[in-house]
Amino acid sequence: MNSSRLLSIDVGTQSARAIVFDARGQLLRKAQEIFEPTYRSPQPGWAEQDPEVYWAAVVRCCQRLWVQGEVRPEQISAISLTTQRATMVCVGADGEVLRPAIVWLDQRRCTDPPKLSALWRGVFRMIGATPLIEHLQREADANWLAQHEPELWRHTTHFLLLSGWLTHRMVGEYVDSTGCQVGFIPFDYRRHDWAAPGDFKWQALAVRREQLPSLRPPGSVLGTLTADAARVLGLPVGVPLIAAAADKACEVLGSGVLEPDVAQLSFGTTATINTTQARYLEVQRMLPPYPAALPGAYNTEIQIYRGFWMVSWFKREFAHREQALAAERGVAVEDLFDELIGHVPPGSMGLMLQPYWSPGVRDPGPEAKGAIIGFGDVHTRAHFYRAILEGLIYGLRGGSEQIQKRSGQPIRLLRVAGGGSQSDQAMQITADVFGLPAERPSIYETSALGAAINAAVGLGIYPDYATAVQAMTRVGARFEPRPEAVAVYDALYREVYGRMYGRLRPLYHAIRRITGYPP
Repeated sequence: MNSSRLLSIDVGTQSARAIVFDARGQLLRKAQEIFEPTYRSPQPGWAEQDPEVYWAAVVRCCQRLWVQGEVRPEQISAISLTTQRATMVCVGADGEVLRPAIVWLDQRRCTDPPKLSALWRGVFRMIGATPLIEHLQREADANWLAQHEPELWRHTTHFLLLSGWLTHRMVGEYVDSTGCQVGFIPFDYRRHDWAAPGDFKWQALAVRREQLPSLRPPGSVLGTLTADAARVLGLPVGVPLIAAAADKACEVLGSGVLEPDVAQLSFGTTATINTTQARYLEVQRMLPPYPAALPGAYNTEIQIYRGFWMVSWFKREFAHREQALAAERGVAVEDLFDELIGHVPPGSMGLMLQPYWSPGVRDPGPEAKGAIIGFGDVHTRAHFYRAILEGLIYGLRGGSEQIQKRSGQPIRLLRVAGGGSQSDQAMQITADVFGLPAERPSIYETSALGAAINAAVGLGIYPDYATAVQAMTRVGARFEPRPEAVAVYDALYREVYGRMYGRLRPLYHAIRRITGYPP
């Protein structure tokens, strides 16, 4: 049995984790640090964080790994890194951070983006892509910086995703994985490289090519630990850092999803459904698939932006009793939520929720809002909570139908990860709404495991990803669809949920016009 120990560093929105796996994917040791506060909001809608907060958390997590002596630093064969997506760091010529990182949750918008040439404007107008390009330009952090902090932007020598900045802290080189490039940056999602010189993105975005790092595919060596990084992390100098991918991509890999007929659902802050495809496939026209943790492959991702954040919202607004009771019993509030909805029938007695708590880009569009219909005097908080879960899963089923229509490949199985997957009720609802078996991986830390799989293949422990996935991933609980519940959900989905957005969309436009929200 291979004795290699693989260290995965996983830096999310709410916490950092350092986890040691063996070559069979067994979790040997874990340290976690919660970010308090999660991020700073110097102005309404802004989300910023000093990137040193992330690095300091990584350092403390790694140092705690070695305290008990169960895993020793000299046993670590390689490190891999996975992080939150679309969080950007500005770095100066001397390597100093010039301002707080702009976190992916940030809502500031550029109002004076770079001007596209008449040729490109005409092309996008002809193919109906002008609103999408305008959205790209408004959302791009680089464009906001060029407009509002032009002096700082001129002195930004390196413009990095959080993954690239942390990689530089570890290996001293400005290099990053192609699998991490998810954001409003001039990346060619088809070629998994920076955009070619003539690509419109260099006009649409205020980014200079020299600001961007070198790119290498998942499974390749990004560099080796510098003396300074090794000292603070408690590791030997020269340990290789193997390229992994962004957190969602690693979660897909760590869930064992390599084939296009298996869908991976993530029940996290942003709820997603992904498949892994060998070919470039735009599920929605001109919205590219993201790079997978499998080198050269693509993840066809559909998002519900506020996803299982809605569970936190419900807890904060409506579950004070459960929070007090959970504290008294010493259990998680979500455990009590499972009890709360256990006696509510599938379909929540006709209470239907459309989970568009945040506007979208195309489907749903920027006018979208959340909606709840079907209230009656029988409904309680329990029905409301179950309707939240059902609405989220209806939305993900809609995403699966888009993916299947574009790919021509039926989905036969679901793998579900993320915090919400720990709820047996949510898992059973998923199986019933989709009418498909839903499996939960045996290990909760699937993003970190996916990064460890990248390291294992990169080191040559396994000859390919199929072999590594078979050896390192395992299924935990499996939930089979129940025919009676499937029939109820299928009818509600087709006859009610599927029609809600189209019927309500004119009202959303009116609300937006009258109130100015969302802007």
